[in-house]
Amino acid sequence: MTLHLPDAHGALRAYEPRTEPLALTPGTPFTSRTVFSAAHVVADPYADTTPDSPAAVDWDATLAFRRHLWAHGLGVAEAMDTAQRGMGLDWAGAAELIRRSAAEAKATGGRIACGVGTDQLPGAPATLAEVRTAYEEQLAVVEESGARAILMASRALAATARGPEDYLEVYGHLLRQAAEPVILHWLGPMFDPALEGYWGSSDLDAATDTFLDVIAAHPDKVDGIKVSLLDARREIDLRRRLPKGVRCYTGDDFNYSELIAGDDQGFSHALLGIFDPLGPLAAEAVRVLDTGNTDGFRALLDPTVDLSRHLFQPPTRFYKTGVVFLAWLAGHQSHFAMVGGLQSARSLPHLARAYELADRLGLFPDPKLAEDRMRTLLHLYGVTP
Repeated sequence: MTLHLPDAHGALRAYEPRTEPLALTPGTPFTSRTVFSAAHVVADPYADTTPDSPAAVDWDATLAFRRHLWAHGLGVAEAMDTAQRGMGLDWAGAAELIRRSAAEAKATGGRIACGVGTDQLPGAPATLAEVRTAYEEQLAVVEESGARAILMASRALAATARGPEDYLEVYGHLLRQAAEPVILHWLGPMFDPALEGYWGSSDLDAATDTFLDVIAAHPDKVDGIKVSLLDARREIDLRRRLPKGVRCYTGDDFNYSELIAGDDQGFSHALLGIFDPLGPLAAEAVRVLDTGNTDGFRALLDPTVDLSRHLFQPPTRFYKTGVVFLAWLAGHQSHFAMVGGLQSARSLPHLARAYELADRLGLFPDPKLAEDRMRTLLHLYGVTP
């Protein structure tokens, strides 16, 4: 049963896969934290596409994965970075994803929030008016679907804005017209280099002040903020400065365990890409936290951080490859293909390490299936015992 897994230096190491998964079953809704998992899309492996083609999505498998997350009590953060927005999934595909997932959420009683951006704009520089109009178009689609809106960071706004005042103007305009409170998303440049200098400054202290100014001007229209800067100290400082009633949803895939656990001055809720592969285990941990058992929560979730840090290692934006790879190994989809051909974005040693870390955690419902699929991948790459 031994697998021979390649390391970063080209050597093979013997690994004995585990034979039993963790016993994780659906349970009661969460009471102490609001938790969303950003969810990946499943490509149609039979579509005749190229990396430049519009995404071909396997809708049945994509929606089935969302039902899996809802069954364990997690909310779904839809059409976000994890769904390859701007890295294989264009606005037309994202709009269809939003409509289909929102309808499925309504039918199953699942919680859903959907990404609103400006990715329908062409590559040429846009005016602020065009950025506003693009945001408005997407906001209308999300609101019409019945989902909560997540105002995502915009590449077009980052390229067009001359300073903090332009961010205040655009976001103020959108918040005034939003029908329901929204989630504001600050995605750092490690996830998308085109977002360098967001909120009008590369100085994060100055950018934070502008971000808080946007919220302070419209606190009744902000449900919460999602912070994806991979900086725990900055997130803690930021959440302590939020107006009362505005949640902080951690998007820190390096430090989520301590941030969700919190301290004597507060805690973060969660909106995380790593909860895509961790869904059932993360749900079990949050239910333990609901009982007031912070140590038990940390005992379950802390060991997952090594896997998350591995998947999100630089270039961080390619973490989606590892997420979809683990979904294939776990049996949530029948293949390891991605929209835009992004399955090629990580090396075999990287994927082998991801398999090992996930297997040690007991994340695969059928360890033998995961082992067989890992063995198949190794053979395709020419690895023999």
